[in-house]
Amino acid sequence: MGEFTRRLRGGELGSLPGVLCTAVIWTVFQILDHQFLSPRNLSNLSVDLVGTGLIAVGIIFVLLLGEIDLSVGSVSGLTAAVFAVLNINDGLPEWVAIVAALLVGAAIGGLQGFFFARVGVPSFVVTLAGLLAWNGLMLHVLGASGTINLHDQGLVYALTNQYFHNTAAAYGLAALGVVMFFLASYQDRRRRRAAEVPYRPLGELALRSAVVAVVAFGAAYVLNQFEGLPLALLIFLVLVVGLDFVQRRTKYGRRICSIGGGAEATRRAGINVARVRVSVFAISGTLAALGGLFLASRVDSVGQTSGSSILMINSVAAAVIGGASLFGGRGRPWSALLGILVIQSIASGMLLMGIQTTVQYMITGGVLLAAVVLDSLSRRSQQAHGLA
Repeated sequence: MGEFTRRLRGGELGSLPGVLCTAVIWTVFQILDHQFLSPRNLSNLSVDLVGTGLIAVGIIFVLLLGEIDLSVGSVSGLTAAVFAVLNINDGLPEWVAIVAALLVGAAIGGLQGFFFARVGVPSFVVTLAGLLAWNGLMLHVLGASGTINLHDQGLVYALTNQYFHNTAAAYGLAALGVVMFFLASYQDRRRRRAAEVPYRPLGELALRSAVVAVVAFGAAYVLNQFEGLPLALLIFLVLVVGLDFVQRRTKYGRRICSIGGGAEATRRAGINVARVRVSVFAISGTLAALGGLFLASRVDSVGQTSGSSILMINSVAAAVIGGASLFGGRGRPWSALLGILVIQSIASGMLLMGIQTTVQYMITGGVLLAAVVLDSLSRRSQQAHGLA
């Protein structure tokens, strides 16, 4: 508790605002409508958040650089349209169309990263131009019909409609997650102890693991009360865990954070800053493409409204609300999960109560503003304590 209090006083809020916001939103909507925390609604919520959540994970990596990618919504719509045209109109095998869509997303991200990192065009301008250009290209690719329906028995359709009905799947995933969390924490403790730097006591590791176990098994129990473990949620969690490992445990991830903390110092340390920046934008484009496929799967079609600007706004908002900093150097893939949970919870509650979408936008905008204000105040506090 002393360490926790010290970090709060130093402005290191982490995921605390997102957790508190989620608790408040769930409490309010449950009071207003008792169906909000029902297994059916929570299961649907866990699937609805995946598409936008994947895009938000890509935004996290860009924000770590201290930059922004405004084109992710248009990229997701374009790549979904590419998949639909290749698979439905041209008859290519589904897996080929999926790979092609992902490659298009990676290429677009790499191209935008090149203009930013090599040519020197600000990322805001490059991706704003991309927002317009890729949206126009999407409309051109879709053609006169404007909408392409997907196969209802295909792989993409299964992304958000496949469930593991066996209760062992959800409980097994929960158990695996708790064990992995404890082992990773224990290994980190051993390394820090060997290096003679401050480390967490075993009692704290046990307490943290117990909290994770309560959340994981509670979620598994709720999911098993409806249809079981959704395939979409499983894929999302695997990607979040994998990308979190890349960010925190690899040289590449540490270089990304280093650039966000100070690009010039990183360059003088011998790191190819431009190459890392281009690769990060390529990651953002790839995850935008993957998110676009999940969003298309959810509605079983690709249309002119795919990849709207609201999608981009929600993705950026999810990253910031979850705890990522607009100033660079701070954020984790888990931030996207927490942030999109807040946004999608608002949307789900509004839908249950029959409230207009316009009100949802206003509430989401207010939550985003509050998150940015907290981010600014947190950074100011860290600077005052010599931590930033």
